[in-house]
Amino acid sequence: MLINGRCHCGNISFKLTWEPEPKEIPARACDCSFCTKHGGVWTSFNTGSLKIIVGDPSLVSHYSFGTKTAQFHICTRCGIVPVATSAIEGRTYAVVSVNAFEGVDQSLLKRASSSFEAEDEKARLSRRKKSWIANVEFVEGGA
Repeated sequence: MLINGRCHCGNISFKLTWEPEPKEIPARACDCSFCTKHGGVWTSFNTGSLKIIVGDPSLVSHYSFGTKTAQFHICTRCGIVPVATSAIEGRTYAVVSVNAFEGVDQSLLKRASSSFEAEDEKARLSRRKKSWIANVEFVEGGA
């Protein structure tokens, strides 16, 4: 299944390849203060591949907090956060916002709350290596 997503204005978009086609898509509502304030609900598929397309990089802001091991990619034109990444041992891992999906049947989403506040940095990075998307490609300036 190819899942397309984007920020509201389309400056940050993504294509997530999820094979085999999912029977359900886990949608984790993170309870950290940042995700709570902007309604962050994330998913990933560790053997999937993700292409992140940024039309105008000058319109993208990056935000990190807490352990500073994740970077939220924020469109400064429309304010949406469609992607978060984490650099671990020289490799980029990512999660995508299910709120940025386009044309995905919402009944596929299995929503649940998630809390990672008790994790130390080592446990957090280990979890991301196991569950976040490991095949990530960035394209700047269009398709």
